[in-house]
Amino acid sequence: MKAGRMVEVGRMECEEIPVPSLNEASLSDAPSTVPDAAFGSTSPDFDVLIRSEMASICGSDLHMVMMGAGLAHRPPCPHGFPGHEGIGTVVESRAPGLAEGTHVLTFPNPPVGECFNAYQRVNSAYCVPLPAGDVPRSQMLMAQQLGTVIYAMRRHPRDVSGETVMVMGQGSAGLFFTYLLKRAGAQRVIVSDLSAARLAVAQAYGADECLNAAELGNAGVIEAVRDMTDGVGADYVVEAVGRSDTFLDSVELARIDGALLWFGLPSTDDNIHVRFQKFFRKRLTAASTYGAQEEPGAMSFRQALRLIASGAIDVSPLLSHVFDVSDIGDAFRLAHEPHDAGALKVSVRFD
Repeated sequence: MKAGRMVEVGRMECEEIPVPSLNEASLSDAPSTVPDAAFGSTSPDFDVLIRSEMASICGSDLHMVMMGAGLAHRPPCPHGFPGHEGIGTVVESRAPGLAEGTHVLTFPNPPVGECFNAYQRVNSAYCVPLPAGDVPRSQMLMAQQLGTVIYAMRRHPRDVSGETVMVMGQGSAGLFFTYLLKRAGAQRVIVSDLSAARLAVAQAYGADECLNAAELGNAGVIEAVRDMTDGVGADYVVEAVGRSDTFLDSVELARIDGALLWFGLPSTDDNIHVRFQKFFRKRLTAASTYGAQEEPGAMSFRQALRLIASGAIDVSPLLSHVFDVSDIGDAFRLAHEPHDAGALKVSVRFD
C-alpha cells in the first residue's frame, strides 16, 4: 500500500509498504517514541482496520512535520504519522457495532495516527460511523476539525451574547470558531488572517470585520481592533494560529477583565514569553485545550458530523486542494505556504 512518512523535519514522502495486520505492533522500524504524558494515549491498541479514502492536513501536522515542534517520534517516524483527520471504510473489525463496510470518520491521537496510510489501523474509540445523507463523504472529513472546536467551546464555555469576539487565524479551526461564536450570539466577530481567500470564507461564516494581517502587520491588526472597540479591546479572544507572535498579541487584543482561549498548537518547543505585566493588570483569564479524541463517547465529533450532514454548515469551500497520497510531500509544502495559492484545507486522497 501507499503510505506517507515523515522522514525528517520538513520532508514527507510516500513509500510502498505491506498492508498491515491488526496483530502488528508497528508499521515501521522507527526509533522509540519520545515519552510525554501530555500526548494522551499512545498505546497502539488497534481493533479496526480501515481502507482510507481521504485524509486532511491539520495545522498541528504542519507544526510537527515542517517545524519539528511537539514531535512524539524521532524521524524517520512511523508510517501514517501524524495523520489524525481521516475518512474511510472498515475492512476488518474486532469492535462491536463497527461492521465491515461501514464508512467512518477517524480521529486517532497523532502519536499513533495512521491517517496518511492507504490502510490505517485505529482503536474503535477513535472512529464513528458517518451519518446517512446527501452530503459528500469528502465534506464529512471536515468533522474532525469542527469537532475539536466544538470540544474546546464545550470544555471552556462562555456566554458571548452581545460581546465583541476576536478570532486570530482563519484556517479551518479559526473559521469554525467564527461560525460557532456568531451562531452563539456574539454581536461582533472580528477576524484576522494572512490569506484573502480565507477571509472571504470568514465573511460567509459570519465575520463582521476581516483584517488582512499580511497587509496590516501584527501592530496594524492590534491598532485596528482598538479603533473598532473605541480603545477598549475585545471581550473574548481566540488564538487559532499557534505562533509565538500571535500568542503574545492575544494579550494586547483583549479588554480589561476579558478572556483568552489559546487553541493553536504551539509551533515551537521553546518557551513562549508572555506579556504577563499586561496580562496581570488587565485581570485576564486564559485557557488552553487539548485532547478532544479522549472525550467520552466522541460527542463533539458526532455533533460535528450532524451539523455537516444536516447542511447547517457548508464546509464545501474549505476543500480547496486535494492531492494523491503519492504527492503528499507537495501537499505538505502547499499547506505550509498556502497564501499565494489561496489554499484553505489541503487533503490527500487514496485511490
